[in-house]
Amino acid sequence: MNGFLPISAEDMRERGIEQLDFVYIIGDAYVDHPSFGHAIISRVLEAHGYTVGIISQPDWKDDKSVTVLGRPRLGFLVSGGNMDSCVNHYSVSKKRRSMDAYTPGGEMGRRPDHATVVYGNLIRRTYRDVPIIIGGIEASLRRMAHYDYWSDRFKRSILLDSQADLISYGMGEKSIVEIADALASGIKVQDITFIRGSVYRTKDISGVCDPIFLPSYDAMQEDKTLYAKSFAIQSENTDFCTGKPLAEEYPNGVYVVQNPPQPPLTMEEMDDVYRLPYQRTYHPSYEEKGGVPAVEEIKFSLISNRGCFGGCSFCALTFHQGRTIQVRSHDSILQEAELFLQNPDFKGYIHDVGGPTANFRHPSCEKQLTHGICKHKQCLFPSPCRNLSVDHGDYLELLRKLRGLPGVKKVFVRSGIRFDYLLADGDDTFFRELVQYHVSGQLKVAPEHVSDRVLHYMGKPENGVYQRFRAKYKKLNVELGKNQFLVPYFMSSHPGASLKEAVELAEYLRDLGYMPEQVQDFYPTPSTASTVMYYTGIDPRDGKQVYVCRNPHEKAMQRALIQYRNPNNYELVYEALIKAGRRDLIGYGEKCLIRPRKKTEESGAEDYGRRIQKNGEKRSGKDYKGKKESGHGAKRTAGEPKKKKTIRNVHRSKKAGK
Repeated sequence: MNGFLPISAEDMRERGIEQLDFVYIIGDAYVDHPSFGHAIISRVLEAHGYTVGIISQPDWKDDKSVTVLGRPRLGFLVSGGNMDSCVNHYSVSKKRRSMDAYTPGGEMGRRPDHATVVYGNLIRRTYRDVPIIIGGIEASLRRMAHYDYWSDRFKRSILLDSQADLISYGMGEKSIVEIADALASGIKVQDITFIRGSVYRTKDISGVCDPIFLPSYDAMQEDKTLYAKSFAIQSENTDFCTGKPLAEEYPNGVYVVQNPPQPPLTMEEMDDVYRLPYQRTYHPSYEEKGGVPAVEEIKFSLISNRGCFGGCSFCALTFHQGRTIQVRSHDSILQEAELFLQNPDFKGYIHDVGGPTANFRHPSCEKQLTHGICKHKQCLFPSPCRNLSVDHGDYLELLRKLRGLPGVKKVFVRSGIRFDYLLADGDDTFFRELVQYHVSGQLKVAPEHVSDRVLHYMGKPENGVYQRFRAKYKKLNVELGKNQFLVPYFMSSHPGASLKEAVELAEYLRDLGYMPEQVQDFYPTPSTASTVMYYTGIDPRDGKQVYVCRNPHEKAMQRALIQYRNPNNYELVYEALIKAGRRDLIGYGEKCLIRPRKKTEESGAEDYGRRIQKNGEKRSGKDYKGKKESGHGAKRTAGEPKKKKTIRNVHRSKKAGK
């Protein structure tokens, strides 16, 4: 008998289990590691006395695939996986990805699109009266009506489409135990309407205490501005102290009701979660397929925190993990690191110590845990709040302890560093030691753009802040005798970015002498302010109109401008510069981005420009063969670091949720 949870009837017999309390259906491979949401939730339930079995990636075309562990006593749990299933399957251009890092052997196609909905309906066809509780990032971020980029439709709450009874949103450890206890006590699932961190449906709204009524689903379908208003209200109610119940009306008198969030985990509770008996790897049945690729990235990495008060518009962390930072104790993290030393594959290198933002190790201000987060203010945007508590001391002490462990050669920090928070610290000790000890030749940062206009819509600091960080990073490298690079991430076609701003970014990269090998085209995912801007053309933060690039061809031009040196992008860059009125950047001068066409073609440039204006809207980025969206294969400039292909590149924010 291995230490994994049951995945078959034979496993149940070996453990003497006649009927499981819960059957957990997941869209990922079964990996018993605390970086995987299904592992945490199932182990937490086990620690509270409940039996849980795992059905990983069932055949959604076969109703019997959800019956292999029998009928559960209390209910089914369903999660699409560590990523939204559509993000997992498709690039921003809606092209099918070639690899699924969360599937044995990286095989693509083992889960359906909108996996949580498909699995929920599959269960409901087979077991009509068994409670279904959905969770994970896919359910959490689709808990209310939302825009779905892949179908280009405004969709209902996933609770309705999946035919589930409850959503456990957010990280879920507290709410899932309360739900389990309620079911075990004999309360019908339809009557479980009182648990924080849950969403339920009802026709009787009278029992909801002081709810905020969101615009109805029908009204939002008719008027997109109402969806922007609804999202703004939801954003103001993500805090456990100040959040109120939200009610969203659907036809036939049905309401979807979201209860306020659960309180964040204390340090002791976080430690309890991470000391559970995880096997810390994939199920042995996957060995013949070469294991699960995603495990390699997290195998020797340490999660030290949750939550983020950064407030980027394109990030859904506020809706899923919240803005309140939750941390593990040093002892808990050190104990996990010591387990690495027992692994024969460990070569002395800890790959990461962090979370959504590595250098956040405490709440943003002292009043946050008693009064809640500010509803109408951000901690770092547009500039750091005067009440912001900036202190890297605890994180610095943790890193020192880790690199002092016998057998540890190097401790890297590869999670995102919030550089504006770093600069706000008047003590340079952490910054200096970060450069000296914790950079693996290149430090990844995310300025995202150089246009202050675009950065405003992104919720990011002004470009001048990044420039100060860049200069200081270079200065510290010189002082310490290091030759380490910055690898900045830039995003194209975010709401607010036109060709004008895209050219501005290209000019910056020209002056820097750097061309990124990877470009992130803006990807509209559920429950982000940026996605609301994309769908409605309105900034939900102030209700004002915002320019949105939706045309695939213009998106391709913006992306190509960031990689203007790539010969495959020449046609797109040429066209973009003409459309932007920047012919001055076509020529032989040192400030030019590209050279002109041959003389015979250049003489007809005006006619070419007219043809572009006439036909450009009918063309799409995919017409240009050989251009890679990620930018792999493009030439590097002298001294530019090589980009390693890693599992992290499949999805930069995979640590955002369970």
